[in-house]
Amino acid sequence: MAGDISSLKPESLWKHFAEILKIPRCSGNEKAIADYILNLARSWSLEAQKDRVGNVVVKKPAFSGRESSPSVILQAHLDMVCEKNSDIQHDFSKDPITPYIEGDWVKAKGTTLGADNGIGIAACLAVLEDKNLVHGPLECLFTIDEETGLTGAFKLKKDILTGKLLLNLDSEDEGTFTIGCAGGADSEISLPVDRKKKKAKNVLVIKITGLHGGHSGLDINLGRANALKCLARLLAEAAGKFKFELVSFNGGSKRNAIPRESEALVAIEPASQKALINQLKKSFAAIKFEYKVTEPDLSMAICQADSPAWPLTAESQSKLLNLLLALPHGVISMHPEIPGLVETSSNLAVVSSEEKTIKIICNTRSSVMSALEAVRLTIRAVSQLAGARVRQPEGYPAWTPNLQSSLLQKMINIYKNLFQKEPEVKAVHAGLECGIIGEKYPGLDMISFGPTIKNPHSPDERVQISSVEKFWQFLVESLLKLA
Repeated sequence: MAGDISSLKPESLWKHFAEILKIPRCSGNEKAIADYILNLARSWSLEAQKDRVGNVVVKKPAFSGRESSPSVILQAHLDMVCEKNSDIQHDFSKDPITPYIEGDWVKAKGTTLGADNGIGIAACLAVLEDKNLVHGPLECLFTIDEETGLTGAFKLKKDILTGKLLLNLDSEDEGTFTIGCAGGADSEISLPVDRKKKKAKNVLVIKITGLHGGHSGLDINLGRANALKCLARLLAEAAGKFKFELVSFNGGSKRNAIPRESEALVAIEPASQKALINQLKKSFAAIKFEYKVTEPDLSMAICQADSPAWPLTAESQSKLLNLLLALPHGVISMHPEIPGLVETSSNLAVVSSEEKTIKIICNTRSSVMSALEAVRLTIRAVSQLAGARVRQPEGYPAWTPNLQSSLLQKMINIYKNLFQKEPEVKAVHAGLECGIIGEKYPGLDMISFGPTIKNPHSPDERVQISSVEKFWQFLVESLLKLA
């Protein structure tokens, strides 16, 4: 049903969230929300500034008598993922998001809601506005472009903050404390290839589709298939029995996504075509059986191409298939102290064919940076053995879990006393701003928490009303106890 969310409890937080929904803030377009926060802060007579990239910092003095308490940083990101259903007319650059209440949830009409991280922003604003909250010295950091590049955190100056404790308000399961995340870095491979002088006439298109894909960090341990690996295996097995010519190999779309689809063009003599197809089907049946639980919709399609094409030479074909088979993909190691947490992984993410070059992108993650670099060293070695060039740009740092953190122990006790139950403590195999901020401010004690948000980044996004109330109660109590 429809409903006025500003009347929900806590009213101060929901009032601010209702206003935030009216302001455009897709990633890369955060100026309006940044200016809105600056104007509010100045209307409350608070010190506020925007840095050269668009991050905003607002400082609030301590409650009377708490001036000597540790300074606390509250952190949220300004941007949101802007997605909508195809049948919805909505311009994110100017149209307000329309929320509605359904049971214990707030949703949006056909678009992302932006509770990620709009609830965090609203909580910060509610804290800044309230003159009766007891707390020590406060700094609220609002970063830009978290969703697409972590740009605000990367370009944050090293002298803009003074606090020693950081509460990140960007987690999505109430009752869960996040205390670590993986670092990540890419490897960009360019494999030079030669092509034959004569076009091949009989060309087949081989497609692998129907895979789940998913986030290359959060879903890497679910046993899902990689469409690039599946296709490379099919072709390599067939190459041992049939003479065919590989024309192109393509698949994957994003560095941080497990490839869902792949496609190859192969040329074959008409007399051998049926036997090759039978071999491909036989190999595919084996792969299908291996992934019958995790990839029930895995499928392969083979059809005739429309026109002749220039095939790779036998040497280039062999180098490409061997390289794709040898590049690491999947879980490399599990964390020795945190059950169920992937420590190190790598994702064979994208393959794209050009006339003289095959380009490959791998994305590697680890909560231990030396382990991440060790995997990248393997990728470099394998690629160089194939005669490829490798570029490995600097990545983003890990936030190494510290189970002995004094802030963590205090927050656990506050939560237990408030709700009479233990919070869950976890780390995630994905990138968070805390890792980057922590590298810029060594010694910063950090924790991340938030309300329950389901299906972020999609039009099915929703935030649980009762969890927002608990999130707010815990935030207020934490600021009191830390002061």
